[in-house]
Amino acid sequence: MEAAATALKDSMKGLGSDEELIIGVLVTHDSAQRAEIQEFYKQSYGQDLIDDLKSELGGNFEQGVLALMAPPRLYDARELRRSMKGAGTEESTLIEIMCARSNDEIAEIKEKYTEEFEGRDLEADINDDCSGNFVRLLVSASTGGREEGDDADPDRAAEDAQKIYDAGEGQFGTDESEINAVMCTRSYAQLRETFAAYEGIAGRTIEEAIDSECSGTLQDGFKAIVAFARDPLVFYAERMYMSMKGAGTDDDTLIRLVVGRSEIDLEDIKEVFYAKYEQALYEFIQDDCNGDYKRLLLGIIARKS
Repeated sequence: MEAAATALKDSMKGLGSDEELIIGVLVTHDSAQRAEIQEFYKQSYGQDLIDDLKSELGGNFEQGVLALMAPPRLYDARELRRSMKGAGTEESTLIEIMCARSNDEIAEIKEKYTEEFEGRDLEADINDDCSGNFVRLLVSASTGGREEGDDADPDRAAEDAQKIYDAGEGQFGTDESEINAVMCTRSYAQLRETFAAYEGIAGRTIEEAIDSECSGTLQDGFKAIVAFARDPLVFYAERMYMSMKGAGTDDDTLIRLVVGRSEIDLEDIKEVFYAKYEQALYEFIQDDCNGDYKRLLLGIIARKS
């Protein structure tokens, strides 16, 4: 780690900075190694590496570098706070993080959130910032109480499918709380069995039922859970695609997904992305981003996880 810390120090000497050198160091080390580099940097130079990077960099490139330097669950906590801070709420970020993390990850996010933001409570902030049935979905997710495991009970799935049908299509109006109870507590394997059972009862997919019975952010939240339960790789590939589709780029989402999945399943996501959109993720980013920011993301994409 000494050589990496020295290289970063050298990259920020004098006027300007050597962005290519910074990229080269960061994308060739994993998260744990970057934490060691940061510690060695402070020991060697008596300065905080993050502060030095902030003083030298800017824009989306800085944001991407800081994402790489943050422990994953701390970065999730920061993204949740950013999505709720100030005027308006970025519901898509809340949905993506809260509906696609394991119980242990949720527990760590809550802990990091309180540490990072001076005693703030994630659930309390969600309650303050969101409303209606959507806030109930997020609060349920924030408990980190989803059942886990790869086994599914067909009888229980049939019961849950009937419960969802009775709460929605089977009556006038919709009892969102009954749907929420299934979506937020059952394991993903159990949910997949339930979705299959629902199609047998209703004659259409659970996604079609959610579109018909729910709306707005609650609809988005339920459909995110369904998509993640069906196939996490497709879930992330679709979100990467949507962050770049059309005019402009949702850079916050693109950075979060590329960095966040880089040491987990990015190689698999790249394959799914190509199969689904007939263009490599690398090429998509190359066409959609620019400058050092583009080079950073492409460096992460090119690195074998």
